[in-house]
Amino acid sequence: MSDSSDEELIGGDGAEKWVLYRDRDEWNDVTPLSQDDGPNPIVAIAYSEKFKDSYDYFRAILKSGEKSERALGLTEDCIWLNPANYTVWQFRREILKALGKDLKEELKYIDKIIKYNSKNYQVWYHRKVIIEWLQDASEELEFTKAILKKDAKNYHAWQHRQWCIKTFNLYDQELEYVEQLLNEDVRNNSAWNQRYFVISNTTKFESNVINKEVDFALEKISLVKGNESAWNYLRGILMHDSAGLTHNDKVRKKCVELYEAGYRTNHLLACIIDICQNSCINDESPESIFHINNALKLCKELSENHDKIRERYWNYIGHQLLQKLETVS
Repeated sequence: MSDSSDEELIGGDGAEKWVLYRDRDEWNDVTPLSQDDGPNPIVAIAYSEKFKDSYDYFRAILKSGEKSERALGLTEDCIWLNPANYTVWQFRREILKALGKDLKEELKYIDKIIKYNSKNYQVWYHRKVIIEWLQDASEELEFTKAILKKDAKNYHAWQHRQWCIKTFNLYDQELEYVEQLLNEDVRNNSAWNQRYFVISNTTKFESNVINKEVDFALEKISLVKGNESAWNYLRGILMHDSAGLTHNDKVRKKCVELYEAGYRTNHLLACIIDICQNSCINDESPESIFHINNALKLCKELSENHDKIRERYWNYIGHQLLQKLETVS
């Protein structure tokens, strides 16, 4: 955290100015322990006076194993100065257990820390441990929802949300939440991933589920033809269909519709090529967009125009298609 002024408040929102630990009477009995970087550190870090002072005292109580109220307060200051320090968090958890602290109050504390450090692994791991100890995730969906409202693709928030849902069986209203997110931003790949997470953990991909999800994905593709997330979701769902991507009439029909309308998005063309790759050459008429000759043409278009960054990949796929053609010639 910022350490730019002596006027900065302890913990970021306290009522007193920061007082160095060496100047606090209640810490006179502790001998601070300096960090040992060796005699000739290659790159010596220019720690602030606050940081060095706080962590010198933290190392001292860590060494002595002191688990007290003042030690707990010291961990708060150290976390405020560096919320990514695993050792401080771990020792804080040991102190919480030793003192039998109110874990609901600890959640309020971590609410504040995550507010300022929402992409820090250690703060989310600490929250997970506290929820495990409490065996109560009743507030977690709303909490992560608030975080995701500010950053809809926060990986740590999504990871924590999925863990809570799976551990405490909180699937009931998750699809509705995901649909809300996709209505707000149909390109939200995290929301698409969450939809797959829910479907894969609540169904066995029965035919009616697959049909419903294919319809859902195709509807969203109609809104934004080049939406990679929706195309990837479609592929993921059809992996669980014995007919696969190749023989799904709805997908084939949508591909024809978009292709004949003049759309040439990477994902549409890739889908057409995939259908051709996995179908028998003789199954398609020469006029079909799924004929191998058209797929060869699309590989060339992708490598030269639409997806040049993956030129070598599309050339490789084109070579595979040629080999397939030669095999039956």
